[in-house]
Order: sequence, then structure tokens, then C-alpha cells
Amino acid sequence: MPRVLGVDIPGEKRIEASLQYVYGIGATRAKQVLDEAEVDPNLRAKDLTGQQINRVIQIIQAHGYMIEGDLRRELQQNLKRLQAINCYRGIRHKKGLPVRGQRTSTNARTRKGPRKTVGVQRNKDAKAGKV
Repeated sequence: MPRVLGVDIPGEKRIEASLQYVYGIGATRAKQVLDEAEVDPNLRAKDLTGQQINRVIQIIQAHGYMIEGDLRRELQQNLKRLQAINCYRGIRHKKGLPVRGQRTSTNARTRKGPRKTVGVQRNKDAKAGKV
């Protein structure tokens, strides 16, 4: 299993697909990096030489792509900022509701979680006629 920028990438997959295991690198960016590094995208990750891996890492760092921890931290800071200024989107994030205008009367179960049935608690003594 080759290691790229602190992430173990799967060795059995093509390098183009296994580079996408690094958070912040998608299909397009992986293709660009491999073209610039002059690495065949059809090679398996385990078949890369140390020199080719180093070239890929250098290109990612040279472009200044934000990846892994830095990118996750940046996204968290953006959410915290929205919540701190109490804008509409920040409030929706706080409440765990859909942020981008979707309906919530029905659907939205991914964001709201499983249904919580709200009903009346029945009195045990009501059936016996003691109340």
C-alpha cells in the first residue's frame, strides 16, 4: 500500500482512482496531477516507483491544493462562522435542518434523522374507569 501525503492509498486500484482516497482530490484533480507528473493513469498504485510517487506528491504540494486536515479544518471554520453570525444558513446548520431550501414537511429524513413519533401517553387507570 503506497502512502501519499499521510494517506494509505489502495495498491490494487489504478492510480487515478486510488489518488481520490486523499480528501480534497477528486477525479479531475487526480487526472491533472497525473498528466503533469507524466504518470500513466492506468498503472496500479502498487506498481509505481518511489520516484513517481515523489513527483506526484511534489506536484500536489507545488499547486498548494488544500487537502486532508487543512481542508477539513477550513470547512469546520466556515460552518462555525455562519453559526456565530446567526445567519439563516448558520441557524439551519445548528438545528440540523436542510440548509438549501428543501422542503421539510415531508422528506428531509437524512438531515432530520429518523422519525420521532409524538403522541398522547395513555393513562393506565383510564381503562378501569378509576379516573
